[in-house]
Amino acid sequence: MSLPAAAIPSPKKSLGQHFLFDRRLLARIVEEAGVEAGQAVIEIGPGPGGLTRALLEAGARVWAVEADARMVAHLEGQAWATPDLHVLACDALEVDYPALAAAAGGEVRLVANLPYNLSGPLLARLLEQRRAFVSLTVMLQREVAERLAAPPGTRVRGRLGVMAQCFCAVRPLFRVPPGAFRPPPKVESAVVRLDVLAAPVAPLEDEGTLWEAVRVGFGQRRKMLRNALAGLGLPVEPLLALAGLTGTERAEELTAEAWIAVANGAARLR
Repeated sequence: MSLPAAAIPSPKKSLGQHFLFDRRLLARIVEEAGVEAGQAVIEIGPGPGGLTRALLEAGARVWAVEADARMVAHLEGQAWATPDLHVLACDALEVDYPALAAAAGGEVRLVANLPYNLSGPLLARLLEQRRAFVSLTVMLQREVAERLAAPPGTRVRGRLGVMAQCFCAVRPLFRVPPGAFRPPPKVESAVVRLDVLAAPVAPLEDEGTLWEAVRVGFGQRRKMLRNALAGLGLPVEPLLALAGLTGTERAEELTAEAWIAVANGAARLR
């Protein structure tokens, strides 16, 4: 059974809008996210509100962040829009998520169908502000979801996957076919859950240095680390020694713990 689509504003390609109305899939997302009655949830890009409604039906208190003024008006006019729905007309890339989580009462879960055209910058911001959340359950383009969970040594391993694995337990959940959306995207989608860890997977001296090191390392991923890490502007051989690396490795071969060792070495050399 699907939600009615009457009177819904047309999706905008420029905003990466693809609407999911299948109530069984929506209910599964809510269940897999661990949402319970009374749970505070932040949703990004609710669109016409398919997932929003499913969250409310589960008893959640929802803060929906929506940049499209048409969708804001649509959401606020729905009969199912209970007092537990708070629609925030703003850009998700500009939200102070720790402040919003505090206003919601803490213990917040993020549940969202992220716009495909913004998924990378949004994921980076959410990981940087991860302490606002207990978990992040997001629907993404399948390839992006696979990168988040990619183990060391795989071709699809990248910067965001390493950072996610440094700070979260990453759990792929299920795929969603293009036909489940209106309009159907050209790619398959997937839902993944990131449970935020109380501390990084290894002791970390400076988080900013970790973000920089991973960015520099993957910026020249075809090069050996001895050459790629020169972009940090630090003496490479002492850095490699501090990190316990030979320098012949490539960025995708390192574990999350090894990247933290690189960052710690860089922080010490500075």
